[in-house]
Amino acid sequence: MTTRLDKAFSAIDAANARDPGLENGKPANLLYGQRMTEEQQRLFPEASEPLRIACRGQHVERWTLPRDAYPMDRAGYLRWRQEQGRRHADRIAGIMQDAGYDDDQIDRARRMLTKQGLKRDPEVQALEDVICFTFIRWYLGDFMAEQPDDKMPRIIERTAKKMSPEGRARALTEFDMPDALARHFRQ
Repeated sequence: MTTRLDKAFSAIDAANARDPGLENGKPANLLYGQRMTEEQQRLFPEASEPLRIACRGQHVERWTLPRDAYPMDRAGYLRWRQEQGRRHADRIAGIMQDAGYDDDQIDRARRMLTKQGLKRDPEVQALEDVICFTFIRWYLGDFMAEQPDDKMPRIIERTAKKMSPEGRARALTEFDMPDALARHFRQ
């Protein structure tokens, strides 16, 4: 029997399977969504369905609004990221509605994807911790290779600040980080 959650995941995966960007021979956003689900299951195995869907759909159809559509400065990046969050939330809301979720559950996922209540709402914070763990586990190594060495401490500091205290503590036990980076997770 197909559940609402199965329907939502299938729709998200079908959308992300159209990503023209490939990683390891798979559409990059499809792989990202699957990795987000893996991290969510490890970190928050009892997560609500809206949180599970928000994790899977965090980057739904992200490639449709390329980063270079905005100025390539910090302000442009922040506007692009905010617009991506809004677009992802709208797309996931439609997917959840089609799968049979009620307005309250859809609103929960929307709040998570637009980061409303970060540091105050446990589910919004859980999504952020999953995002950070996915970044550290799967993307940080390649990202570091593309960045000047002097930028990395600030990037790691920003990542750590987004996480909950529990998430930072867990990251210290799960990831082998040089002390210069690990210190940001101890604060």
